Amino acid sequence: MKKHLVWQIVGAFVLAIIFGLIFGERIEIVAPLGDLFLRLIKFIIVPLILSTLIVGVTSTRDVKKLGRLGGKTITYYLATSLVAISIGLLAGYVFSPGVDTGVTLDGEQVAPNETEGVVQTILNIIPTNPLESLATGNILQIIFFAIFIGIAITLVGERARPVQQFFDGFAEVMYKVTGMVMTVVPIGVFGLLAPIVGKYGASVLMPLIKLIIAMLIACLLHVLIVYSLTVKTLGKTNPITFLKGIFPAATVAFTTSSSSGTLPVTMTCAQDNLNVSKETSSFVLPLGATINMDGTAIYQGLAVVFIAQYFGHDLTIAQLATVVLIGTLASIGTAGVPGAGLIMLTMVMTAIGLPLEGLALIAGIDRILDMMRTSVNVIGDASASVVVDTSEAKHTPEQA
Repeated sequence: MKKHLVWQIVGAFVLAIIFGLIFGERIEIVAPLGDLFLRLIKFIIVPLILSTLIVGVTSTRDVKKLGRLGGKTITYYLATSLVAISIGLLAGYVFSPGVDTGVTLDGEQVAPNETEGVVQTILNIIPTNPLESLATGNILQIIFFAIFIGIAITLVGERARPVQQFFDGFAEVMYKVTGMVMTVVPIGVFGLLAPIVGKYGASVLMPLIKLIIAMLIACLLHVLIVYSLTVKTLGKTNPITFLKGIFPAATVAFTTSSSSGTLPVTMTCAQDNLNVSKETSSFVLPLGATINMDGTAIYQGLAVVFIAQYFGHDLTIAQLATVVLIGTLASIGTAGVPGAGLIMLTMVMTAIGLPLEGLALIAGIDRILDMMRTSVNVIGDASASVVVDTSEAKHTPEQA
């Protein structure tokens, strides 16, 4: 990614905050710029995931090797999610954001979204109509479909070579389209962030400032310690080089609050800035955008402690263990779309018996928290691509 584009993104980010604070809700007039960017991103997500994931699977040319690649990726995602939710719980007890908040529920009731259960969630990954999955943009089902097509192409061998070449060429076309969309990222960042700053300002943030600060510090600790250590020790990459390389994607994630929506930018940053091979990035990153939610895991742990403190509940060791287990699994099952973390929080709260009315406490600032956790999610995806790529010995990432 060109350096001037990075600085344009930074400039747009700063201007969005300034204009949002100055003009307040009147800055909503620039919202169509953000909508335009989101539509362009949505326009390329499905064909990009389908083509690149099939190419990523077929390029291994070995089903056993594919299994090894998938095993490493999922193990990394599970391990970092487990650490993330532990950091979230720790931050909750260190900062005690639920004590003396000055916020009252005023009889508010929250109707939680129903979850379908683990078994049904797993079954829903398998599409009954792949074309419908592509049309509706069901990312998990598209990933399932693409992986199976890729495996089948590999097993068929020479006779399926024309199909492989088609998707290879299609993927190159989508890379080029992605590059074209990348040129409007600064405009999109401004159009998305300025209305949020204008809408919320400081009034809604001050009563819950401890929760926001706790979330921010927990996210920074996870990025600066966990990811930095893993990319340095396992990925053989300088952490500063890594953070600089993934910064544009983290910024887009912050403004869109969507891991899936940021995927095209994440792939560009991983390949151009971090020298991750297309073979690895086209497999690890689409998978990560759907199942790797470390930021969401941090949020689950912190939010549970916050709500428990507000209602005066002392969580037992067994309840904390339940939060860690379910929060880790729930973060993997969370869709990479805005607000999904709040939905999955209901599952964790129900499991340990916390009042669901507590969701109303953080609903007002959930978008702010969502922006932070999504950035962590995306940085985590990129760290996995660096670590897995290095372990596969495809090349040596650039050292700083």
